[in-house]
Amino acid sequence: MIITEREGCTLTILKKKAFSATEESAIRESASAEQYIDLTDMVFEDESLMGTEGARTVVKVGEMFRYEDLSSLTSEVYNDNIVIVDFTSIANDDLTMKRVTAELKNVARDIDGDVAGVGRNLLMVTPRGIKIDRNKIKGGF
Repeated sequence: MIITEREGCTLTILKKKAFSATEESAIRESASAEQYIDLTDMVFEDESLMGTEGARTVVKVGEMFRYEDLSSLTSEVYNDNIVIVDFTSIANDDLTMKRVTAELKNVARDIDGDVAGVGRNLLMVTPRGIKIDRNKIKGGF
């Protein structure tokens, strides 16, 4: 630190402390890790008491590993539930993806529902009376 005084003014010059690349990345990682909460470990009050009983429509998340997994997912839509399908495992198989999307479109057409992509590897299928808005809600800043 260098301090100089001239005509009643004080000038302070501070040298920046040099960090190694590993120290700097560790500081960034710990700061970013503190900003997020892992919701999988959280338990909310009365969560165990609140089941899906009494709900007319339930949002279910399903994962597809092969085309044959589709029947269990479509049966949920026929039972008036909303299904979010994670197709990450088959995303690189073009033929299977074409078959899956065609089948989900047919299911949505059969029950007067809707189907749309809601993420990079996510599709949402809704039952009768529920439509998916394709416009994203944007923040106000």
